[in-house]
This record gives sequence, structure tokens and C-alpha cells, in this order.
Amino acid sequence: MCYSIKDQKKGPGRKEAGAAVFGGAFRRGGPRRGGHGMKQNYKMWVEYDGTRYHGWQSQKNTDATIQGKLNGVFSKLEGEAVEVQGSGRTDAGAHAAGQVANVRLSVEMEDREIQEYANRYLPEDIGILRLEKAPERFHARLSAVRKTYCYRIFNSGGPNVFGRRWMHAIPQKLDLRAMREGAGYLEGTHDFAGFCRNSSKKKTTVRTIFRIEVERDGDEVDVTVTGDGFLPQMVRILAGTLAEVGLGKMQPQEIARILESGAKGEAGPALPAKGLILQSVEYETV
Repeated sequence: MCYSIKDQKKGPGRKEAGAAVFGGAFRRGGPRRGGHGMKQNYKMWVEYDGTRYHGWQSQKNTDATIQGKLNGVFSKLEGEAVEVQGSGRTDAGAHAAGQVANVRLSVEMEDREIQEYANRYLPEDIGILRLEKAPERFHARLSAVRKTYCYRIFNSGGPNVFGRRWMHAIPQKLDLRAMREGAGYLEGTHDFAGFCRNSSKKKTTVRTIFRIEVERDGDEVDVTVTGDGFLPQMVRILAGTLAEVGLGKMQPQEIARILESGAKGEAGPALPAKGLILQSVEYETV
């Protein structure tokens, strides 16, 4: 099932952060910086509620993006403009329990102090779970080898007051056996041109899906997908296609035909972004 990263070593909460930061480097007149060109690469794990944001990527016409908020905080700390690099762009309204990013800084502060500073000044719906020094060549996107997304469906006709911002509601009962059969066709290396948006902007639409799981927990049905990378809206379209299968509007074997043809418009709809969570990003162990 979908989860928050409870096994990560979380940093201090926001109440703790202020006392720790202002009792440390900032009590001594502000963050110390290294010599010219001496920037350390840092890797961080980030969680966020994407409800009020226009996606991950920073934009010129709004500061309501995840990357934009992170850039602002770390630029303030560094004393000059810096850019945080994420493992990938999440859609407007989508969430993350385990986004990974990296940033280069010259401040002479402990990892914990940097994390405390960032969590103090970030909005309450964005938080850094963990931050540590990384090798110079580490890049959150280019170094990633697999990602896991989860799409959450509230499968009930009743109210979902507390989960409505993070789940898409489908009141009709879903047939999980049929959905799992359909998911089996998607696993492996395929051309997913028929399961994405704006595929013409990509050099290749071939991707590898290592695993797709369809699970129920009470009224919640989760579609969890692990792959080496994903095309625009691909996970939302995969979830929408499997939902169509679960509703009996599409037969499981039709998925194989869509993979073969690559035809647009034959797969299911892209379900709303609010049900999508980036769960984790994995890297090769050095």
C-alpha cells in the first residue's frame, strides 16, 4: 500500500529547528561559506502535499511550485541563486512521500543544520525528511535507476472527508482480479507511446516496468508501479486504464493490443493528479 517514508531517518520537526539553527551557526553571525568554487553536493529526500502547487518544476509566471520554494530557501541560505535538481517532474496537484533532489552549497554547516534551516523556512506542506553529503557526480535525475509511484483510489460511494485531497473516488466496485490480469501485460520492457501524453517530445517511449501491484485495503485501492522511468502522465493513464478494466469497460487483453499498436486515445483516461504519489527513487549503491 501507499506509505509515507517512515523508515527514513527524519530530521527535527519545525519547532525544534529554530532553536537548533539559531543556537548554532547563525548565532555566530550567519552561515559560514567556503572559498570560491568550493561547493559541496547534497542529496535530500523531500515529501510534499502538492495540492496547491503547479507541479515540481519552477516557472517564471508563478512561485507556487515545489522546486521554486526549495530554490528560494536554499538561495537565501547560500546568499546567491542556486537551483535544486529533482529526480523528476511531478504533475500539478501530485504529491511525494520520497522525492529525491540535490543541491550544491558552499555554506560551512553541518548536514543537520542545513536541514533544520530549510524546514524552518519551507511551507508546512513541504518538508525535507533527510539531507546528507553526496558525491560530486551525483545527480538526482540522471543517477536514478528506478522510481515507484502509487495511485490511490477511494473505491466507495460514501464520503471521504479526510482523504479527498489525496485520493480519486470511484464509487463502483472495482474487480481487482481483472485489474491484476491487465497489469501483467504492462510489466516488462515495452513501447508505451499509447499510454502517455506528448510522446513526440521524447527521444524514445520505450520504458521498463519492473512491477505493478493492485491492492485493496478497506475502501482504498492502490495501483503501485515501479519502473526505470515514466513518460508524461504515464502512471495516471496506466491507473486509468486498469480502472477501466476493473469497471468492466475494457478487457484485460486489450492492454496488450494498445501496447502493440501504440495508438493514442485507446487507453483509459489520465486519472486526476491528486491521487498520485511519488513513493521512492532508487540509485545504484556505490
